[in-house]
Amino acid sequence: MRALVLTPTSLQVQDIDKPIPTDYQVLIQVEACGLCRTDLHIIDKELPQLDSSKIPQSIILGHQIVGRISSIGKNVKSLEIGKRVGVTWLGNTCQSCSYCLNDQENLCDSPQFTGFNSPGGMAQYCCADAQFIVPLDDKADPILLAPLLCAGIIGYRTYLSCLDSNSNAKTIGIYGFGSAAHLLTQLLSQMSCSIHAFTKENDLLSQKLAINSGAKWAGGINEKPVMLDAAIIFASAGDLVTLALKQVKKGGTVVCGGIHMSDIPSFPYEDLWNERSIKSVANLKRSDALSYFKLIEKYTVTPQVTVYSLENALQAIIDLKNGQIQGSTVIRIEH
Repeated sequence: MRALVLTPTSLQVQDIDKPIPTDYQVLIQVEACGLCRTDLHIIDKELPQLDSSKIPQSIILGHQIVGRISSIGKNVKSLEIGKRVGVTWLGNTCQSCSYCLNDQENLCDSPQFTGFNSPGGMAQYCCADAQFIVPLDDKADPILLAPLLCAGIIGYRTYLSCLDSNSNAKTIGIYGFGSAAHLLTQLLSQMSCSIHAFTKENDLLSQKLAINSGAKWAGGINEKPVMLDAAIIFASAGDLVTLALKQVKKGGTVVCGGIHMSDIPSFPYEDLWNERSIKSVANLKRSDALSYFKLIEKYTVTPQVTVYSLENALQAIIDLKNGQIQGSTVIRIEH
């Protein structure tokens, strides 16, 4: 089969053996796989918080996977061949550590992450733990489903973190307007939230995408249109945390929704005082995925997608890294 493989010395599409599922896995014939900024961080070795000692020498990238079950391990029950399913970043957990036992499986001490320390979906086939796959609509467009499996879910989880300190947070700033941001804005604007999108100065394309996605306002990161109930940061620039803190009201929260961020500069305690808080969101839980897909049955969430073939995946990576893609990036898998 064809797959995008990362090794210590190369990144290329090549022919490799088709995987065989274990007794507790399913084999998925991949239809589409979203390209995520986390994939770029993996390529650039920018995730020191993850245990790199567990990374195999060869990695198949991709963790926003849509496909149909091709075969089933002998211990897998209640799943059918031909059913469309999704695979997310969290591919498996130990299910026995204190975090797993306390409904915090996203913080598991011994996780497997799809496309990092277990094979991903930038390939014609992949295997996935049957307990961690997400049932998907058989009739939907797989290209439009793929970005929802990471950008959509993690954006929603980030929003829920905003509500921990203020359950009535309605005026929300989003810093960094890419895949997760444009999906979350579509959702929240239909849930009576007022979204203010902060982009790089003069990034008119991202600001246009924000307005088209339902944002009330879009502008540069140094503008101050309104005080916010909460701020969400998807961009990987740590200095945005200090900017956002100055924009949130008393009791407001700044939530960092990315897996990688540069160092946060020092800031005066005055900016944090009055019960403001800073939080991070790490990974996702299976329940997040189920809740998210149930929720968007009530709303219209449609990714703006740029599609590449698997053979052109390297160009997709270059274009995403250079900021040439608005919205989401998806690799279509041909068979």
